[in-house]
Amino acid sequence: MKPSETEATEIVILGSTGSIGTQTLDIIREYPDRFRAAGLVARRNWELLAAQAREFMPRRVAIADERFFGDLRGALAGLPIKVEAGDEAVAEIAAMDRTDTVVTAMVGYSGLLPTIRAIGAGKRIALANKETLVVAGELITRLLGESQSEIVPVDSEHSAIFQCLVGENRRSMRKIILTASGGPFRTMSAARLENVTVADALHHPNWDMGAKVTIDSASMMNKGFEMIEARWLFDCPPEQIEIAVHPQSVVHSMVEFCDGSIKAQLGVPDMHLPIRYALGYPERLATDTPPLSLAQYSTLTFEAPDMEKFPLLRMAFEAIAKGGNMPCILNAANEIAVAAFLNGEIRFTDMPRIAADCMERTPYIKEVTLENLVHTNAEARRVAEEITASIRK
Repeated sequence: MKPSETEATEIVILGSTGSIGTQTLDIIREYPDRFRAAGLVARRNWELLAAQAREFMPRRVAIADERFFGDLRGALAGLPIKVEAGDEAVAEIAAMDRTDTVVTAMVGYSGLLPTIRAIGAGKRIALANKETLVVAGELITRLLGESQSEIVPVDSEHSAIFQCLVGENRRSMRKIILTASGGPFRTMSAARLENVTVADALHHPNWDMGAKVTIDSASMMNKGFEMIEARWLFDCPPEQIEIAVHPQSVVHSMVEFCDGSIKAQLGVPDMHLPIRYALGYPERLATDTPPLSLAQYSTLTFEAPDMEKFPLLRMAFEAIAKGGNMPCILNAANEIAVAAFLNGEIRFTDMPRIAADCMERTPYIKEVTLENLVHTNAEARRVAEEITASIRK
C-alpha cells in the first residue's frame, strides 16, 4: 500500500544492525514525520537490535539466529512489540501488512528469500543486498514482472545509474560505467598481496562498511557483483558495462548515451545520500548535510581495473556470461572464502583460488528456478568448504 501525504511511510529493515541498517535508522531519525520503522530484523546482534527496538518501537522484530531469541525476548519484555526468531519469521516480516518499503540490507545469500517474499507482497524494495540479484537476477526479474513490487537501488553506484536514467529513454543507453575506489590494495603489487593481513584488507580508504563488504571491496569481488546486479537492474548486457577505477569516490557511476553524452552522479562518499534518495523517491528530501565541494578535489582520476591482480572481478564477468547457476556458485564460494579469511584461516590470495575451483567442481545448471538455486547454494558451499579445508592443511 502507498501512504497518503499525511501518513508516515512504514519501513521494514532487514539487517537493521549492520552498516546500511543503522544508517537507514539515521534517516528515519532525520525525518520522524515522514518515516516509521515498523519491522526490524538482525542476524545475531540481539543487543543492538533490542536497543533499536526500544528507541523506534516497531510492531515486530526478529532475530534470524534462533539461539538469541530468549535474550531478545527478555530484553523487550513488557513492550508492545512482537518478538520472533528464525528465517521464516524474517521472511514474514519482509511481507508484513501495512508496510510500504523493505530495506534489504542483510549480507549475502540470506537476503534472497525475504526479498522474494517482499516482492510477492508488492512492496517497494530499497535494495542494498546485491547478492539477491547476483544469485537470482533472472528469477527476480521474472517475479518483478508478475508483481506490483519495484526496486529502487541503495548501493551508491546503482543509485547513481538509476538517477542518471530518470527521465531518459532506456533504449538510448549505450553503456554503463561503474566506478570503483580500487580498495586498499589498488597500488600494491600482486606479490605483496600474498602477505596482506585481515586488518590491512579492512582498512578501506574511503568508505565505512561492514566487514564482508569491505573484504569484497579489497578483492574487487564487490565490483564484480555490482556489475551482475547492474546487468539485471538496468537490463544491460555485461559487455556494455565498463568498470572504471576512481580512487576519489566522488563520481559514483556514469551512463553513456547513444549521442555520446555521458551523465554522472557526484556526491560525498556517504551512504546516507543513496539511502535517503531510495526512501524518498521520486522526491528528493532536503537535508542539512554538507554537500560535495568540488574545490576540495583538484583532480579526479580514472583508470582501468587490473583483472590479473584481482581475478575475482574477471570471474564475475565469466559467471554472468555462463549464466544459469554459475553466479550463485561464485557467490557461495566467495562467502565461504571471505569468512575463512576473516577468521585468519587462509591468505587473501587464496580466496580467488577457492572460487575458481568451486566454479569448476560444482555442477552447472542452466535452468534458473528457486529450487535449483537453493540446491546450488548448498552444494557450492559444501564444495567450497572442502577446498578451504584442504588449503588450511
